[in-house]
Amino acid sequence: MFFKRIFTWWNGATFGTLLTIAQRGRFVGQDDFGQRYYEAKTIRDGDAGRRRRWVIYRGYAEPSKVPAEWHGWLHHTFAEPPTVEPLKVRAYETEHLPNLTGTRFAWRPRGSLVRGGHRPAATGDYEAWKPE
Repeated sequence: MFFKRIFTWWNGATFGTLLTIAQRGRFVGQDDFGQRYYEAKTIRDGDAGRRRRWVIYRGYAEPSKVPAEWHGWLHHTFAEPPTVEPLKVRAYETEHLPNLTGTRFAWRPRGSLVRGGHRPAATGDYEAWKPE
C-alpha cells in the first residue's frame, strides 16, 4: 500500500498530491462513495479569480464516480458545497451510478454475445439496401 501511494495516481492520491493538499487545501466534504473534496485556501494567479477545487478518489480514479451535486460544485456551478447547501432531489431522479462499462454490471442488450448472441427473428418490415 505504501508504494501504491508513492508511485500511482490511479489508486487514490500520490504522496506529492497529499503533501500539496496539506499545504494549500482545506477539506470540504465527502460523498457517499468515499471521494473526498477539497478547495484551495487562497486564489492564485491563473485561477480566473476563483478558488481551485479538486477531488481525491477512493480507489481507482474514475471521474464518473462523482455525483451530480459534487460535479456542479467542482465546476463552480454551485457556490456552496453539498455539505452546506444540499441539491434538491426530485422524485423522478435515480441514485447515481458510476460508468459500469467493462464491468459485469454493464448493460447488455438482447443479441449481445455475452447474453448468448441470439437475436429475435426479423419481422419482415426491413428491406436491406442494395447498390444499383
